[in-house]
This record gives sequence, C-alpha cells and structure tokens, in this order.
Amino acid sequence: MVASDTESLCDVHAAAEVSSLGERIGTYSFPATAVGYRELLTWARGLGTVRRAVVEGTGSFGAALSRYLLAQQVEVFDVNWPDWSDRRRRGKSDAADAQLGPGGVERAGTRPGQVRRRAGAVRRMFKLAKGSAVKTRTQATNQLKAVLVTADPVLREELAGLNNRALVRTCARLADNDGDGGGGDVVLQATHVTLSLLAQRIEQLTGQIDEPNQRLTCLVERHAPQLLIPVGIGPDSAVTLLITMGDKPERLKNEASFAALCGVSPVEYSSGRRSSRRLNHEGDRQANAALHRIVFTRLRVDPRTQAYYERRTQEGKTRREIIRCLKRCAAREVFNLVRTVSTDPPL
Repeated sequence: MVASDTESLCDVHAAAEVSSLGERIGTYSFPATAVGYRELLTWARGLGTVRRAVVEGTGSFGAALSRYLLAQQVEVFDVNWPDWSDRRRRGKSDAADAQLGPGGVERAGTRPGQVRRRAGAVRRMFKLAKGSAVKTRTQATNQLKAVLVTADPVLREELAGLNNRALVRTCARLADNDGDGGGGDVVLQATHVTLSLLAQRIEQLTGQIDEPNQRLTCLVERHAPQLLIPVGIGPDSAVTLLITMGDKPERLKNEASFAALCGVSPVEYSSGRRSSRRLNHEGDRQANAALHRIVFTRLRVDPRTQAYYERRTQEGKTRREIIRCLKRCAAREVFNLVRTVSTDPPL
C-alpha cells in the first residue's frame, strides 16, 4: 500500500514503503507531475501488486494523483487525520505523514474513507469563475458609485435616476465625449475617464459572469432538470446544492443528513422550563445561502409559502423560526428530487 503527501510549496509527493507491521522501510519523493505520477506507480509496482493507495488531500493537492491512480485501476482512499494534539506531539513532515497513511491510520484511531469522485468538479470550476467575477464586479460598481458621490453636481444630475445597467452603459461612453483632453476642467476630465474605465470593466465582467452561468444552467438541465421545476430554485442555487451533495455523498444517508450538511437542521436550545430550538450555524454555508434564497423567493411569489407563513405567524412563531422551518422543508424537497439522480455524471 502506498501513501502520498503533497506540499504546495515544493510540489512533490512523498511515498512511504511500509511493512505489514506498520514499520517504515523507506520514503521516496516524486515530482507532482504526469511523469512523476508514472514514476511513483512504477516504483510501487516494483515492490509488488498495487491494489490500494492512501492519499492525503484527495480533494486538493492530491486530486490529480488520485485521478491518475483511479485511471490505473488502483483503489484510492483518503486519510482522515487524527486530532491536532497528536500532530503536535509527533511533528509535521512528509515522511511521517506518508507513513501514517497506510500503517498508522488504525493506530491513530481513524479510518480511511474511499476517495470521492467529485461529480461537482466541472460545476465547481464554473461556479468559481462566476463567483470571482461577481465579487469583482460588485467591487467595481461600488467604486463607480463612490466616484459619483464626489463628482461635479451637473454630472451627478445627468446620471441621477438611472438604473445600474443604464448607468454603466452611459458612463462607459463618457471618455469618448472629452475630445483630446487638451482643455476644460481637468478634474472633470479625470472623473469622466475614471468612470468610463470602471464602467467598461463592469461590462467585461458581466460577460465573464454570463458565460459560466450559461454553462452551469446547461449542466443542471442535463443532469438534474427536475431541480428547476419547483418555484424559487434557479440554476445558481441548484448548482450550489448539487456541488454540496456531490462533495459528501457518503454522509447523505437520508434527508436529515443533507439538512445537517446544509446547516438547516434544528439545534436544541433549552434551559430550565424553556424549551426551544435555534438556527444551526454549522454546515456548508454556501448551501445554506442557496436554501435561504429559495425560501425568500418563495415568500415573494409562492402563494403556498405565503399561506404557510401567515398560518405559522398566527400560531405564535417568530419570523426566524418560520424561516428555519421553510429552509428545512426546502432541503427535504431538494434531497428527494436529487436522490435518484447519479451524483457522478459524465464530465
């Protein structure tokens, strides 16, 4: 059995040869490249038949190595490391980590879980590209509006009342109206140029948002179109929830497990004669935010959700308690819609 540890700074894999008694025979390093992966597997097969490998970080630095080993018909396991107190005692090194993989997992009181074939790999990449562009566009939009606060009052009046799209479109053309910039108010000219550059950047980022968004929509329509049927579930929320389900499939024994994973399971919060529950602040916060968007969309447009809200309000429930219940119901609905769909579609 071979274990591997990857360090981002040195880009190598440390593989340990361990006896059946757990004693380290030797440790060797291989570059984290395609050639290095082949060399590692060739070295391991020189020791005997390789059926299993234990890899640290199968979802990050060890992801590429894990995919290569799986393609070579080697069963890959991910290491669940012991608590940090154990690491503080034994220190941190590639050799020690690689040795712990195959021989020390049971002694450390942990068990390796089979590596997850991330069904959300493509979705996650597109979601990352879209999220980065959205964050940058929001920053540029805030900067554009901050410039307008100190701009010439005549210019502010011209742009007042425009929605964001019209404002960006108008500001993008401001620099074209300054001529050669040889005369006039230099501050006003600088304002025009700055607003134009920011607006053009926003337009470019909008295109960078639209493209991955279209790809994400196509992925959802291809692999889980039933998620787009219920009210309030859009492509972005559907992708987020599919990524969460794909990352932790072994934890989703039932819909209650999915609710806990999304942080929408109720948490007991009682003291003395007072018995209540509160919101769960754990779990995947991105999935939690997706369920939050679904619930608030339904509160605006779905008569059934609005009727439920009114009925629970009359029963004495607070708004926070009702929102918690609605998010829990949304999680149950999503789980039941996706449970029969493969979490590992062809990519």
